[in-house]
Amino acid sequence: MNKFLLETHAHTSEVSPCAYKTAAETVATYIAEGYNGLVITNHLSENTFIHMMNASWNQKAEYFLKGYRNATHYAQDKINIFLGVEVSFPGDPNDYLVYGIDEDFILNQSIILELGLKRFKKIAEENNLLIFQAHPFRCGMRITECKYLDGIEVYNGNSSHNSNNDIADYWAEANNMRKLSGSDFHYYFGMHPGGICCKDKIKTNAELVEVLRKGKYTLI
Repeated sequence: MNKFLLETHAHTSEVSPCAYKTAAETVATYIAEGYNGLVITNHLSENTFIHMMNASWNQKAEYFLKGYRNATHYAQDKINIFLGVEVSFPGDPNDYLVYGIDEDFILNQSIILELGLKRFKKIAEENNLLIFQAHPFRCGMRITECKYLDGIEVYNGNSSHNSNNDIADYWAEANNMRKLSGSDFHYYFGMHPGGICCKDKIKTNAELVEVLRKGKYTLI
């Protein structure tokens, strides 16, 4: 049976201040691990642009897209690369993984960080995007109303933090929420690599969103 292994949560040093592997190194790592797809979910927050606060949104967006573009360049035809984001809104301690976005969406959302989750959820629905809360029970996070989420990450493989994955899984079960697994890759696999396994190849954002929305996958 065919299978398509997809990483749903990975960062590159071009953009995420906490990452230590370049897009090229990240891509090479996942190819070596046997993955078929990789979602680049670099951090999008005020801290991402701390060194360029006076820059225009277009300059900030171009900076944010560097990790994804570099990954796409180095991947060639060896692994499928998708653009995602781990967004953090001012005043909200949580991180949200967003799937289905493209470059135009980032370039045209100059007020994205001003929206907050509730307003962003409406935009996500209008653009066929999905929002999963990352590591929802890590220390410092707070519970989010389920109606503003499409699911939660129940396995986070970042060994630098205790994400209380068992509690996240229990919460998802209790609230009938979609579950997601991700390595939260920054520079090495601290725990067992995460992600999802699908029967069929995922080639486009639309296919990725359909797979996640319909739960047509198993967790790694």
